[in-house]
Amino acid sequence: MSLSPRIALLFALLTLGLTPLAHAQTLRPEPEASTGLAQPEVVQAQHRIVVSAHPDATAAGYAVLERGGSALDAAIAVQAMLTLVEPQSSGIGGGAFLLYWDQSTGTLHAYDGREQAPAAADGDLFRQPDGTPMRWIDAVIGGRAVGAPGVLRMLELAHRAHGQLPWSELFDSAITRARDGFIVGERLHGLIAQAVNPGLGRYPEARDYFFSADGTPRPVGSRLRNPALARTLEQIARDGADAFYRGPLAQRIAARVQSVEDNPGRLTAADLAAYEAKVRTPLCRPYRQWQICGFPPPTSGGVTLLQILGLLEGYAPEQLAPDSAEFAHLFTQASRLAYADRARYLADPDYVEVPVAALLAPAYLQQRRQLIDPARDMGEAPAGALDALAWADDRSPELPSTSHFVIVDGDGNAVSMTSSIEHAFGSTLMVDGFLLNNQLTDFSFRAEQDGRPIANRVEPGKRPRSSMAPVMVFDSNGELVAALGSPGGSHIINYVAQTLVALLNSPLSLQQAIALPHVSNRNGRTALEQGRVDDALIESLRARGHEVELRDLNSGLHGVYRRPDGRWEAGVDPRREGEARGD
Repeated sequence: MSLSPRIALLFALLTLGLTPLAHAQTLRPEPEASTGLAQPEVVQAQHRIVVSAHPDATAAGYAVLERGGSALDAAIAVQAMLTLVEPQSSGIGGGAFLLYWDQSTGTLHAYDGREQAPAAADGDLFRQPDGTPMRWIDAVIGGRAVGAPGVLRMLELAHRAHGQLPWSELFDSAITRARDGFIVGERLHGLIAQAVNPGLGRYPEARDYFFSADGTPRPVGSRLRNPALARTLEQIARDGADAFYRGPLAQRIAARVQSVEDNPGRLTAADLAAYEAKVRTPLCRPYRQWQICGFPPPTSGGVTLLQILGLLEGYAPEQLAPDSAEFAHLFTQASRLAYADRARYLADPDYVEVPVAALLAPAYLQQRRQLIDPARDMGEAPAGALDALAWADDRSPELPSTSHFVIVDGDGNAVSMTSSIEHAFGSTLMVDGFLLNNQLTDFSFRAEQDGRPIANRVEPGKRPRSSMAPVMVFDSNGELVAALGSPGGSHIINYVAQTLVALLNSPLSLQQAIALPHVSNRNGRTALEQGRVDDALIESLRARGHEVELRDLNSGLHGVYRRPDGRWEAGVDPRREGEARGD
């Protein structure tokens, strides 16, 4: 199924009587002074553009566009390269959500490549012998949390509909670079050295790859070769996604997952063969004069993002000045309410009834908005009382190791894709040159609470809830004006929502909006980006009753925005090593 934003938007605007609003009249700060981060060079492009988390991935995608490939073709090249150069974040051993804008038909498509639980997974998967839930750290490393990866099946499905170049040609750059080697950058070295995943040195395949013979992390500037991945990608390029999901490679994946002595998993070759990517209906709602389109469940990203925007729409743009204490307060209160609903109602819609329409209904959001006190933090917000669904709340953690990229081709087609293996370096299990995910830890470790079922509980074949939030923005004529997304675990929704509010309610450029100090609240403490906010904001929020924590909020926001002159302008998160390229 697909949705035409042009038709949906025009109908919504006429029905609701919405009219364009002017940007808030606030001063445009200088980039360096306003953000405290050195800003990447802003890339503008008239025809085509690629923005990704690593220069090599951006170059691979751009080379495909230069050869006449579509945005979808370029996405395959980008993901293949990220598997090599950003292994801590995403790869063919993980899953993804992809939005594809078809300019020729004015249609938006949504492709679901989220991982699936094995057929043998049940409520006991994360339960100890005494019936209590496992500790998260005991579940994440090894085979137990590995789900059937979905990214390759998803890309193959989308390529059949939107590809221009042969599938076999789209892996060339990644194959060559894997064989010849890539240069280890500061970010990859630092993540290895910081032991962000304590299991990275536990199993021999990953230990031998990421560490030198003396046990130290691969040094910055060293060349890291991955001939095993080159062979894997050659096989996938030649034989299609079946090379991954059926036959010897699938058997090796399943055998590795099951053979982990300290934490075996339940994934089988039959689970891999049975995996199907899905076409979902994009989730689009009006926000002022724009149409915001996100991804529906099983990710919570689209619903929760649109709830936050819908709640904030009740305030004038001047109340949402992105560097003001008033914005930070209102934003965190809207986030509390949206995350409360997320914890209770969001899960795989193929297994539970997800009340998407009810959660986004204007009357419901108006009712929820009444709970916001402009002068006082509300504390932990309750979920909305949708009484027909007696679910218990779920607060499963989601870890911030993910990647997002955006592509626009010469015909105006566009991709906004978020891809992940969950925790940094995933399960740390490595098979044939790539890491396997640990996405099953995104399920609730409990099946019920206080006698009520949890929507995001483990079930055979189910897809775990996610926070990934690829998004596209359309104007009143139904034309694409922006596309973006971010990694960041369950903070993703706040990163993307804050950037959108700043972009659409102030004169800030996309680059400036991305580089703003982050404010995040997941219905708990108010998190502010450490070292990047001033004391006045902290004290103002505390005076409103916020329990403030200063912490690293390392997003990886990447996006594009169409300027009034028609040129595309890139936004690259200065917190990471991403790069944009266009012409």
